[in-house]
Amino acid sequence: MALSRRQWMGVASTAAVALGSGSLAVAQDIPLPPADIKLGIASYSLRKFTRAQVISMMKTLGTPYLNVKDFHLPLNSSPAEIEAARKEFSDAGIILVGCGNVAFDKDDEADIRSKFEYAKRAGFPLIVCAPTEVTLPKLEKFVKEYNIKIAVHNHGPEDKHFPTPESVLNIVRTMDPRCGLCIDIGHTSRTGTNIVKAMADAGPRLLDMHVKDLADSMVKTSQVAVGDGKLPFSQIFLELARLRYQASVNLEYEIEESNPMPGMQKSLAYMRGVLAGLNADRSQG
Repeated sequence: MALSRRQWMGVASTAAVALGSGSLAVAQDIPLPPADIKLGIASYSLRKFTRAQVISMMKTLGTPYLNVKDFHLPLNSSPAEIEAARKEFSDAGIILVGCGNVAFDKDDEADIRSKFEYAKRAGFPLIVCAPTEVTLPKLEKFVKEYNIKIAVHNHGPEDKHFPTPESVLNIVRTMDPRCGLCIDIGHTSRTGTNIVKAMADAGPRLLDMHVKDLADSMVKTSQVAVGDGKLPFSQIFLELARLRYQASVNLEYEIEESNPMPGMQKSLAYMRGVLAGLNADRSQG
Protein backbone atom coordinates (compact mmCIF):
# COMPACT_ATOMS: atom_id res chain seq x y z
CA MET A 1 0.00 0.00 0.00
CA ALA A 2 2.94 2.36 0.57
CA LEU A 3 4.02 4.20 -2.55
CA SER A 4 7.60 4.93 -3.53
CA ARG A 5 8.81 8.38 -4.56
CA ARG A 6 8.94 7.24 -8.19
CA GLN A 7 5.33 6.07 -7.98
CA TRP A 8 4.35 9.38 -6.46
CA MET A 9 6.05 11.32 -9.21
CA GLY A 10 3.97 9.30 -11.64
CA VAL A 11 0.87 10.23 -9.72
CA ALA A 12 1.96 13.86 -9.71
CA SER A 13 2.42 13.81 -13.47
CA THR A 14 -1.05 12.35 -13.91
CA ALA A 15 -2.47 14.95 -11.54
CA ALA A 16 -0.84 17.75 -13.50
CA VAL A 17 -2.39 16.50 -16.72
CA ALA A 18 -5.75 16.20 -15.00
CA LEU A 19 -5.47 19.80 -13.87
CA GLY A 20 -4.61 20.93 -17.36
CA SER A 21 -0.89 21.70 -17.08
CA GLY A 22 0.47 18.50 -18.58
CA SER A 23 3.86 19.50 -17.20
CA LEU A 24 6.02 17.08 -15.19
CA ALA A 25 8.09 20.04 -14.03
CA VAL A 26 4.99 21.53 -12.48
CA ALA A 27 4.06 18.19 -10.95
CA GLN A 28 7.50 17.79 -9.39
CA ASP A 29 7.03 21.10 -7.60
CA ILE A 30 4.01 19.72 -5.76
CA PRO A 31 5.18 19.03 -2.18
CA LEU A 32 4.73 15.65 -0.58
CA PRO A 33 1.77 15.47 1.81
CA PRO A 34 2.66 16.26 5.40
CA ALA A 35 2.86 13.48 7.93
CA ASP A 36 0.00 14.91 9.94
CA ILE A 37 -2.89 14.60 7.49
CA LYS A 38 -5.77 13.81 9.82
CA LEU A 39 -7.83 10.73 9.01
CA GLY A 40 -11.16 10.89 10.82
CA ILE A 41 -14.60 9.33 10.90
CA ALA A 42 -18.01 10.66 9.91
CA SER A 43 -20.21 9.11 12.57
CA TYR A 44 -22.93 8.44 9.99
CA SER A 45 -20.78 5.39 9.26
CA LEU A 46 -21.77 4.07 12.70
CA ARG A 47 -25.40 5.12 12.63
CA LYS A 48 -26.69 1.78 13.92
CA PHE A 49 -24.72 2.11 17.14
CA THR A 50 -25.08 4.13 20.33
CA ARG A 51 -22.81 6.99 21.29
CA ALA A 52 -21.09 4.79 23.85
CA GLN A 53 -20.48 2.15 21.20
CA VAL A 54 -19.16 4.77 18.78
CA ILE A 55 -16.67 5.95 21.38
CA SER A 56 -15.44 2.38 21.85
CA MET A 57 -15.29 1.82 18.08
CA MET A 58 -13.24 4.99 17.61
CA LYS A 59 -10.59 3.53 19.89
CA THR A 60 -10.51 0.38 17.78
CA LEU A 61 -10.27 2.43 14.58
CA GLY A 62 -7.31 4.30 16.02
CA THR A 63 -8.28 7.88 15.26
CA PRO A 64 -9.55 10.60 17.62
CA TYR A 65 -11.14 12.78 14.90
CA LEU A 66 -14.92 12.58 14.72
CA ASN A 67 -17.62 14.40 12.78
CA VAL A 68 -20.84 13.78 14.72
CA LYS A 69 -24.11 12.97 13.02
CA ASP A 70 -27.25 13.65 15.05
CA PHE A 71 -27.80 9.92 15.56
CA HIS A 72 -25.19 10.31 18.28
CA LEU A 73 -26.22 13.73 19.58
CA PRO A 74 -29.73 14.74 18.50
CA LEU A 75 -30.25 18.31 17.34
CA ASN A 76 -33.10 18.73 19.82
CA SER A 77 -30.97 17.73 22.81
CA SER A 78 -31.24 19.85 25.93
CA PRO A 79 -28.25 21.93 27.06
CA ALA A 80 -27.62 19.38 29.82
CA GLU A 81 -27.71 16.49 27.34
CA ILE A 82 -25.31 18.27 25.02
CA GLU A 83 -22.91 19.02 27.87
CA ALA A 84 -23.03 15.37 28.99
CA ALA A 85 -22.25 14.16 25.47
CA ARG A 86 -19.45 16.68 25.10
CA LYS A 87 -17.91 15.38 28.33
CA GLU A 88 -18.20 11.76 27.17
CA PHE A 89 -16.34 12.53 23.97
CA SER A 90 -13.73 14.63 25.75
CA ASP A 91 -13.10 12.04 28.46
CA ALA A 92 -12.48 9.46 25.72
CA GLY A 93 -9.93 11.69 24.00
CA ILE A 94 -12.12 12.23 20.96
CA ILE A 95 -11.56 15.45 19.03
CA LEU A 96 -14.81 16.83 17.63
CA VAL A 97 -14.01 18.23 14.19
CA GLY A 98 -17.60 19.10 13.35
CA CYS A 99 -21.19 17.97 13.16
CA GLY A 100 -23.47 17.02 10.36
CA ASN A 101 -24.71 16.65 7.86
CA VAL A 102 -27.19 19.26 9.17
CA ALA A 103 -30.09 20.39 6.98
CA PHE A 104 -30.82 24.10 6.63
CA ASP A 105 -33.89 23.69 4.45
CA LYS A 106 -36.16 26.13 6.32
CA ASP A 107 -36.01 29.83 5.53
CA ASP A 108 -36.35 30.52 9.23
CA GLU A 109 -33.74 32.37 11.28
CA ALA A 110 -34.95 30.78 14.49
CA ASP A 111 -34.30 27.34 13.03
CA ILE A 112 -30.87 28.41 11.80
CA ARG A 113 -29.95 29.91 15.16
CA SER A 114 -31.02 26.80 17.05
CA LYS A 115 -28.57 24.72 15.05
CA PHE A 116 -25.69 27.15 15.59
CA GLU A 117 -26.52 27.16 19.31
CA TYR A 118 -26.38 23.36 19.26
CA ALA A 119 -22.96 23.46 17.60
CA LYS A 120 -21.68 26.10 20.03
CA ARG A 121 -22.78 24.15 23.12
CA ALA A 122 -21.26 20.92 21.82
CA GLY A 123 -17.99 22.59 20.86
CA PHE A 124 -18.19 21.85 17.16
CA PRO A 125 -15.91 24.22 15.21
CA LEU A 126 -17.65 23.42 11.92
CA ILE A 127 -21.09 22.46 10.65
CA VAL A 128 -21.23 20.19 7.61
CA CYS A 129 -24.51 21.27 6.10
CA ALA A 130 -27.13 20.94 3.42
CA PRO A 131 -28.71 24.35 2.81
CA THR A 132 -30.72 25.61 -0.13
CA GLU A 133 -29.84 28.41 -2.52
CA VAL A 134 -32.08 30.63 -0.38
CA THR A 135 -30.75 29.70 3.07
CA LEU A 136 -27.03 29.43 2.24
CA PRO A 137 -26.40 33.20 1.95
CA LYS A 138 -28.29 33.71 5.22
CA LEU A 139 -25.91 31.41 7.10
CA GLU A 140 -23.06 33.91 6.71
CA LYS A 141 -24.45 36.16 9.45
CA PHE A 142 -24.45 33.27 11.91
CA VAL A 143 -20.97 32.15 10.88
CA LYS A 144 -19.71 35.61 11.82
CA GLU A 145 -21.71 35.79 15.04
CA TYR A 146 -20.77 32.33 16.35
CA ASN A 147 -17.35 31.97 14.70
CA ILE A 148 -18.37 28.51 13.53
CA LYS A 149 -17.45 27.44 10.00
CA ILE A 150 -19.89 25.92 7.55
CA ALA A 151 -18.96 23.35 4.91
CA VAL A 152 -21.68 22.71 2.35
CA HIS A 153 -21.88 19.02 1.46
CA ASN A 154 -22.59 18.19 -2.18
CA HIS A 155 -24.85 15.16 -2.64
CA GLY A 156 -24.47 14.20 -6.26
CA PRO A 157 -26.94 13.94 -9.13
CA GLU A 158 -29.94 13.52 -6.83
CA ASP A 159 -29.26 16.81 -5.03
CA LYS A 160 -31.50 19.52 -6.49
CA HIS A 161 -29.58 22.26 -4.68
CA PHE A 162 -25.86 21.43 -4.62
CA PRO A 163 -24.95 18.34 -6.64
CA THR A 164 -21.32 19.32 -7.29
CA PRO A 165 -18.54 21.20 -5.50
CA GLU A 166 -18.71 23.84 -8.24
CA SER A 167 -22.37 24.52 -7.48
CA VAL A 168 -21.40 25.26 -3.87
CA LEU A 169 -18.35 27.32 -4.80
CA ASN A 170 -20.40 29.53 -7.10
CA ILE A 171 -22.15 30.92 -4.01
CA VAL A 172 -19.64 30.66 -1.15
CA ARG A 173 -16.71 32.19 -3.05
CA THR A 174 -18.03 35.69 -2.24
CA MET A 175 -18.93 34.89 1.37
CA ASP A 176 -16.90 35.01 4.60
CA PRO A 177 -13.79 32.75 4.36
CA ARG A 178 -15.30 30.52 7.03
CA CYS A 179 -17.99 29.52 4.53
CA GLY A 180 -16.82 26.69 2.31
CA LEU A 181 -17.21 23.15 1.04
CA CYS A 182 -17.30 19.63 2.34
CA ILE A 183 -16.42 17.73 -0.81
CA ASP A 184 -17.89 14.24 -0.80
CA ILE A 185 -15.69 12.46 -3.30
CA GLY A 186 -18.16 9.67 -4.01
CA HIS A 187 -21.03 12.01 -4.82
CA THR A 188 -18.66 14.25 -6.75
CA SER A 189 -17.46 11.35 -8.89
CA ARG A 190 -21.02 10.36 -9.76
CA THR A 191 -21.64 13.75 -11.37
CA GLY A 192 -18.75 13.17 -13.75
CA THR A 193 -16.73 15.90 -12.05
CA ASN A 194 -12.94 15.59 -11.80
CA ILE A 195 -12.46 15.27 -8.03
CA VAL A 196 -8.89 16.58 -7.95
CA LYS A 197 -9.73 19.60 -10.10
CA ALA A 198 -12.73 20.35 -7.88
CA MET A 199 -10.42 20.33 -4.85
CA ALA A 200 -7.97 22.64 -6.61
CA ASP A 201 -10.76 25.01 -7.61
CA ALA A 202 -12.06 25.10 -4.03
CA GLY A 203 -8.62 25.94 -2.63
CA PRO A 204 -8.91 27.44 0.85
CA ARG A 205 -12.70 27.02 0.69
CA LEU A 206 -12.18 23.27 1.10
CA LEU A 207 -13.00 23.04 4.81
CA ASP A 208 -13.92 19.36 5.17
CA MET A 209 -13.96 16.11 3.19
CA HIS A 210 -16.07 12.97 3.22
CA VAL A 211 -14.35 10.04 1.57
CA LYS A 212 -15.55 6.69 0.30
CA ASP A 213 -14.69 4.48 -2.66
CA LEU A 214 -16.74 3.18 -5.58
CA ALA A 215 -16.20 0.11 -7.75
CA ASP A 216 -17.99 2.02 -10.52
CA SER A 217 -17.23 5.72 -10.30
CA MET A 218 -20.71 6.62 -11.55
CA VAL A 219 -22.81 4.23 -9.46
CA LYS A 220 -23.87 5.06 -5.90
CA THR A 221 -24.62 1.47 -4.95
CA SER A 222 -21.14 0.27 -5.92
CA GLN A 223 -19.47 1.53 -2.73
CA VAL A 224 -16.62 -0.67 -1.46
CA ALA A 225 -13.85 -0.38 1.11
CA VAL A 226 -11.38 2.40 0.28
CA GLY A 227 -8.68 0.98 -1.95
CA ASP A 228 -10.95 -1.62 -3.54
CA GLY A 229 -12.58 0.86 -5.88
CA LYS A 230 -11.63 3.30 -8.62
CA LEU A 231 -11.47 6.69 -6.94
CA PRO A 232 -8.03 8.36 -7.21
CA PHE A 233 -6.86 8.44 -3.60
CA SER A 234 -3.20 8.94 -4.44
CA GLN A 235 -4.01 12.04 -6.47
CA ILE A 236 -6.43 13.21 -3.78
CA PHE A 237 -3.74 13.08 -1.08
CA LEU A 238 -1.30 14.78 -3.40
CA GLU A 239 -3.73 17.64 -3.95
CA LEU A 240 -4.35 17.92 -0.20
CA ALA A 241 -0.61 18.40 0.18
CA ARG A 242 -0.51 21.09 -2.48
CA LEU A 243 -3.38 22.88 -0.75
CA ARG A 244 -1.72 22.44 2.65
CA TYR A 245 -5.07 21.16 3.87
CA GLN A 246 -5.38 21.41 7.65
CA ALA A 247 -8.79 19.87 8.35
CA SER A 248 -9.64 16.19 8.64
CA VAL A 249 -10.37 13.66 5.92
CA ASN A 250 -13.41 11.83 7.25
CA LEU A 251 -14.29 8.31 6.20
CA GLU A 252 -18.01 8.05 5.49
CA TYR A 253 -18.62 4.31 5.14
CA GLU A 254 -22.24 3.98 4.12
CA ILE A 255 -22.43 0.24 3.44
CA GLU A 256 -22.61 -2.76 5.77
CA GLU A 257 -24.34 -0.59 8.34
CA SER A 258 -24.81 -3.41 10.85
CA ASN A 259 -21.19 -4.55 10.61
CA PRO A 260 -19.12 -1.65 9.26
CA MET A 261 -15.94 -2.14 11.27
CA PRO A 262 -14.05 -4.59 8.98
CA GLY A 263 -14.57 -2.35 5.95
CA MET A 264 -13.76 0.80 7.91
CA GLN A 265 -10.56 -0.73 9.30
CA LYS A 266 -9.55 -1.84 5.81
CA SER A 267 -10.28 1.64 4.43
CA LEU A 268 -8.22 3.40 7.10
CA ALA A 269 -5.39 0.89 6.67
CA TYR A 270 -5.27 1.63 2.95
CA MET A 271 -5.15 5.39 3.46
CA ARG A 272 -2.55 5.05 6.21
CA GLY A 273 -0.49 2.89 3.90
CA VAL A 274 -0.48 5.57 1.22
CA LEU A 275 0.57 8.17 3.78
CA ALA A 276 3.22 5.86 5.22
CA GLY A 277 4.89 5.70 1.84
CA LEU A 278 5.02 9.47 1.71
CA ASN A 279 6.39 9.72 5.23
CA ALA A 280 9.09 7.21 4.41
CA ASP A 281 10.16 9.34 1.45
CA ARG A 282 10.25 12.43 3.65
CA SER A 283 12.47 10.73 6.21
CA GLN A 284 14.88 9.75 3.43
CA GLY A 285 15.28 13.38 2.47
